[in-house]
Amino acid sequence: MEHDGQLELYAAVAVQLKEAHSKVRALQVPEGVRMALTRKLLVITAAAKHDLADAARRLERFNTDLVKGRLPEEDS
Repeated sequence: MEHDGQLELYAAVAVQLKEAHSKVRALQVPEGVRMALTRKLLVITAAAKHDLADAARRLERFNTDLVKGRLPEEDS
C-alpha cells in the first residue's frame, strides 16, 4: 500500500511542477527573476529524486510564495 501512496505523491508533484513552470513562464517579471524562480524549480525537481516528501513541501512553499507575490530579487 505504501508504494501506491508514493506513486500518487510522485504523480501529484509532477503535475504541480509542470503547473509551476507554466506559471513562471507566464509571469511578467524581469528575466533575472524568472531565471531565479526557474532555478528554484530545478532544485525542487532534483530533490524529488531523493526525498519526494521534502520536494512536495518545498513545492508547496514555492507556490505559496508565488501566489503571495514573494519573488526573489533580480540577479545582477
